[in-house]
Amino acid sequence: TIVRENRSVLEFLDADYTFANERLAKFYGLAGVSGEAFQRVSLTGTPRRGVLTQASVLLLTSNPNRTSPVKRGKWILENVLGTPPPAPPPNVPGLKENGEGGKFSSVRERLEEHRKNPVCAACHRMMDPIGFSLENFDAIGQWRTKEPGGIVDSSGQLVDGTKVDGPVALRKAITARGDQFIGTMTEKLLTYALGRGLEYYDMPVVRGIQRNASKNNNRFSAVVLGVVTSTPFQMRLASR
Repeated sequence: TIVRENRSVLEFLDADYTFANERLAKFYGLAGVSGEAFQRVSLTGTPRRGVLTQASVLLLTSNPNRTSPVKRGKWILENVLGTPPPAPPPNVPGLKENGEGGKFSSVRERLEEHRKNPVCAACHRMMDPIGFSLENFDAIGQWRTKEPGGIVDSSGQLVDGTKVDGPVALRKAITARGDQFIGTMTEKLLTYALGRGLEYYDMPVVRGIQRNASKNNNRFSAVVLGVVTSTPFQMRLASR
């Protein structure tokens, strides 16, 4: 819809609608949808908006048997905000599984224990608050208020000091950085178009595409046209 209707790419973050058939609507807890055909459904009154709260992304960024605030936080930093965290140091032990030693604890409690290692704390300070704000969604993306170990605690504080207490607050914090998201999206589209990674000398082109798109309400076509009319794209060498 964003492509075909040439809508603002910021709707990837905050669209108040999705597309679902009856089966998917039941999964999401949306009423009034029947049949196998996908149809546009309003998300008003729900905590879901855009792609970040779609089950596809939430499942992708979970472990097979539980949520992973670390994976969810890392995915958003890399793919939405364009600020990937450093690679983890070698030989870092994994998170203890719930129930080890006969004690059940929340993912938050186990991560807090993990962060006592100062080597781990710096990066987890960036990732974990983002992931914790999505903890109301279980490993397959369904809404919950409880988890093994207690009530879900989705509160946290981002590295810039912004306090978040769930997916709605996280969405507002991210959409406030809309320019950062558009820059990240432009980088990824240009990387795909060029068939190579971007270098420092490509960054002025990225910023120029972003500026021009903002003059056209950040419409999808404005970003794509900026990519295909850019000097790196038009002067790229064809592979043999």
